[in-house]
Amino acid sequence: MEVLDPNLPDLGWRPFFSTQLSSDEQEESLPVRVMAVHRGKLAVAGEGLERSISSHLPSSQGEEDRPTVGDWLLIDPQSLEPQRILDRASVFKRRAPGGDRRLQLVAANVDTLFIVTSCNQDFNVPRLERYLVLAREVGVRPVVVLTKIDLTDTPERFREAACGLQPDLQVELVNARDPQSVARLAALCGRGETVALLGSSGVGKSTLVNTLRGSDSIATQAVREQDGKGRHTTTVREMHRLDHGGWLLDTPGMREFQLSDAASGLAEVFDDIVDLTLECRFTNCAHATEPGCAIQSAIEEGTLAPERLERWRKLTAEDTLNTGSLADRKTRADPPGKRK
Repeated sequence: MEVLDPNLPDLGWRPFFSTQLSSDEQEESLPVRVMAVHRGKLAVAGEGLERSISSHLPSSQGEEDRPTVGDWLLIDPQSLEPQRILDRASVFKRRAPGGDRRLQLVAANVDTLFIVTSCNQDFNVPRLERYLVLAREVGVRPVVVLTKIDLTDTPERFREAACGLQPDLQVELVNARDPQSVARLAALCGRGETVALLGSSGVGKSTLVNTLRGSDSIATQAVREQDGKGRHTTTVREMHRLDHGGWLLDTPGMREFQLSDAASGLAEVFDDIVDLTLECRFTNCAHATEPGCAIQSAIEEGTLAPERLERWRKLTAEDTLNTGSLADRKTRADPPGKRK
């Protein structure tokens, strides 16, 4: 992470954050942005400040009360102790792997999401749709970045498949090692803009970050030839400054990204299916064998692929299950007096 003494707008400060400060906080607190998260410590940067501080907040109760990379904090100017997290313009979160299944925060206050996948065995339509739902739910602009175009003779085939996922979706074919090839991406990382990278291990995210930064300081690893899979290279969520003045936020490769509270994102990514459901004869249509089912008619006419319908069913069921599980856990955790 290289900050080089930026001012607040360089770091992404905007009226959305400044209007949250009370008159006392404007006089007595210092706003800083979380540039990296380490165990028990936060690397932060602010006006003339670049330090490592404690990650403990006095009012921290749950996972969403803890700072994550990209957050804006108010700290005490003398002690540098964190006071509170400012409301987030956007936040990415996922269900934790394993049996606990709590929410984990991934990144906050992101403007654009680079969904990175490669033109080999990693290219996976269901995974891309999952990430698109996530971006649309959070309200962040998605850009699909197809890497490793040198590994295929037909890169346009991958591009067409990605473009078919949603109208007007921006899809870029790049050689992550070539600065000229990634120049179009650099143009999306202007002053104060924050771009997050999301994708599975081995697709070239760290190589892409290195090229955009003009540096090879981030370690990269080769993928296995037999299945195109790689090992995790990035182990810390960290913001990297670019020449254009923007910030790249790299995240550890995540193969498991469970949806929760993503109804709006699902409706936007699968808007064609949602529109069809409104045309069914029965409001409780299960879209199977019911008469007057618009979805089954679209499949018979060839205007809707059965595979796309199945992916919508799967993601919708997952979101319903996870959203319900989180609500149940919160109800159990709340004191009886707080339950509605």
